[in-house]
Amino acid sequence: MIGGYAIKNYNFFSIILLYTLELILYDVIYMLSKMPILIEKVKSEDIDKEILRIGMIAELDAMSLYEQLASMTENNDIKKVLLDIAKEEKTHLGEFLALLLKIDGEQKDELEKGKEEVEEITGI
Repeated sequence: MIGGYAIKNYNFFSIILLYTLELILYDVIYMLSKMPILIEKVKSEDIDKEILRIGMIAELDAMSLYEQLASMTENNDIKKVLLDIAKEEKTHLGEFLALLLKIDGEQKDELEKGKEEVEEITGI
């Protein structure tokens, strides 16, 4: 048995896929059940910034999960839906970022500096 699945009815690829999905789902459940910071230790003036950053982390994790699942399936309908959902997560990420840049001037300045450094290094 792997993760509670009787393996006699599965080929090798299916066994690996089930095990991989189980590991991914465990990571997702673990991430969703824990915040990466102790919110009670955040200064009151920084709470909204941290809420937005946590939202961004969740969207990046969801995007990565859906893209990984899409790459694992051979079913084109499932792949299309997963990639569409991943694209929606990118929109959500953009929404959180737009809000963060409105309330965190330092973040906005540093993001612009990062963009300038990439342009300087790459010439694009």
